[in-house]
Amino acid sequence: MTKSNTYKAGRHFLSVPGPTNIPDRVLQAMAFPAMDHRGPDFQNLSNNILKKIKLIFKSEDPVVIFPSAGTGAMEASLANTLNEGDKILMFETGHFATEWCQAARRYKLNVDFVPGDWRTGADPKIVEKKLREDKNHEIKAVLVTHNETSTGIKSQVEEVRKAIDSTNHPALFMVDTISSLGSYNYEHQKWKVDVTVGGSQKGLMSPPGLSFNAISPKALEAYKKSNLTKSYFDWGQMLENNKGGFYPYTPAVNLMYALNEAVDMLLEEGLENVFKRHKRHADATRIAVEAWGLEILAKNPIERSDSITAIMVPDGYDSDSLRKIIYDNYNMSLGTGLNKVKGKVFRIGHMGDLNDLTLAGTLSGVEMGLKQSGIPFKKGGVMAALDFLSK
Repeated sequence: MTKSNTYKAGRHFLSVPGPTNIPDRVLQAMAFPAMDHRGPDFQNLSNNILKKIKLIFKSEDPVVIFPSAGTGAMEASLANTLNEGDKILMFETGHFATEWCQAARRYKLNVDFVPGDWRTGADPKIVEKKLREDKNHEIKAVLVTHNETSTGIKSQVEEVRKAIDSTNHPALFMVDTISSLGSYNYEHQKWKVDVTVGGSQKGLMSPPGLSFNAISPKALEAYKKSNLTKSYFDWGQMLENNKGGFYPYTPAVNLMYALNEAVDMLLEEGLENVFKRHKRHADATRIAVEAWGLEILAKNPIERSDSITAIMVPDGYDSDSLRKIIYDNYNMSLGTGLNKVKGKVFRIGHMGDLNDLTLAGTLSGVEMGLKQSGIPFKKGGVMAALDFLSK
């Protein structure tokens, strides 16, 4: 990247759906010398994190922390539980659900990938229908993306769990929470999820580079029978080392400092307060979009994400041109459209370390950019959002 010769005053507005803004407390927590990752100081840090992170998943099940992007934890969920040729049920809710499907196919799994229009979530009725028809229990797992980062669609995980239970089907249940964990309520244990996938760089307010698997007893039983190749992402060696607070290889020590501080901050605010804050900011964003006369990609209000809003531009206009205008003129980054919605949507990330004024600034940048872009819209979205936020 070439360095600009022009200084831009003020702080860059990072309004993408991850990585999110990293709080100063978290940045400062990382600013320590490296430590012996086989020594007692790291052991104390690690044990503390492994205990506290369960509270974020609302679970007593073990949580494995990988030094990897969230994609690594997605791969780990497959490699540790399944066997070559196993049939699994997945839903096309967007780009990252598709990526998970592609990873499964690389492992030579037999994927029933229910096609979607990228505007709706996983349908519990389809889950129930397919499991009822599966008399021989060939389907070994149901995989759902809780919050699809590319589309701003929230699938109803609890309803999918009810659908599975209604059939008494033994399939494992796996959920990707990379862009929902720490942003709105997620109940790994109550919803009887077998493997939950998470990442550090969104609602957990930390840098990219850590990913998670929360693992149920049922998933651990599946691990014992799994024959898929695994090494770096092997649960067994991780869990064995974690018993003493250690890792089978060098962990990302300074990222662990960051995660420890970020989890403390979420718990200080109180998870329920965190969830209310995200819902409020999501509502304010949706109010602005409605006032602008634009359309939210997620069709069903109940499936609209509380951490991301993907907004469609009218036919004949390019969302990336709008994003460039906003970046060049207002020093703000918005999320691009991915894959099937490239050039058709822009995405606002309203999660993590965010307050009313931060969101107001983001919405102001969007409204000013819309005016400069020539995209037809109605003025007043920012004011409608401010009226809502100031009640």
